[in-house]
Amino acid sequence: MTAVSPALSFNAAAAQYAANRPSYPPGLFSAIEEITGRRLAGARVADVGAGTGIATTLLRERGAEVIAVEPGDGMAAEFRRALPDVPIVRGDGNALPLADRSCDLIAYAQSWHWTDTSRSVPEALRVLRPGGALALWWNTNAPDVPWATAQDERIAHSCGVAPKDRARPETVRAGRLAGLSDLPFTRRLLRWSRTVPLDTHLANITSHSAFLVLGEARTQEFLARERTLLSEVFPHGMIEETYVVDLLVVSKPSGTGASGRE
Repeated sequence: MTAVSPALSFNAAAAQYAANRPSYPPGLFSAIEEITGRRLAGARVADVGAGTGIATTLLRERGAEVIAVEPGDGMAAEFRRALPDVPIVRGDGNALPLADRSCDLIAYAQSWHWTDTSRSVPEALRVLRPGGALALWWNTNAPDVPWATAQDERIAHSCGVAPKDRARPETVRAGRLAGLSDLPFTRRLLRWSRTVPLDTHLANITSHSAFLVLGEARTQEFLARERTLLSEVFPHGMIEETYVVDLLVVSKPSGTGASGRE
């Protein structure tokens, strides 16, 4: 049997992803507007790796004119069901199916790490208008929540992966700046939380790639154990998930050409 790559594993769980993944706080988009010095209303925005449309929906609520770019069949189908009036094109950040200088902002909501930055950085600079910006962000687990740290360790053990790197919030992970260190960037950290039923929390966890390639039997074993443990910590059945959005905004200098060079 051919193994499913982590990047493509989301297609089979697109509906689960759409129903249970966390969204983003309003302050994220206010921070992008503040850093870029322009409102999202009326801006031409590409949401790359748009998935089921979580970020696209919020960008449109701010008045942005959004075009989505998504490589996965299942995710694109879910996107079209949720946002039938939003244009979506098939592709990824390594070869953007977009014209030169066509966007004011390119957004990567939890998808930049799936790109080859030797290709995706030049592509972003090609598509951005002079003075435009590249916004990358991730919902990261807050590092100071003991029950969540313990859960990360259990997930790592069950999935045979390394535990999540709960670096101090002020520490920029090197992989996120790969290919970008020569460009001006601004970073913001935005802490927020949501309270959800236990079932939603568990469905969110198992919508991540480590579980999507693990297999149904082992996933169900994990869920049974985790449900028992979390029911002891949260006897009322509601889980407070605490996140820190890690936002990086990279500016394309005015006066640069399609490649980003003078």
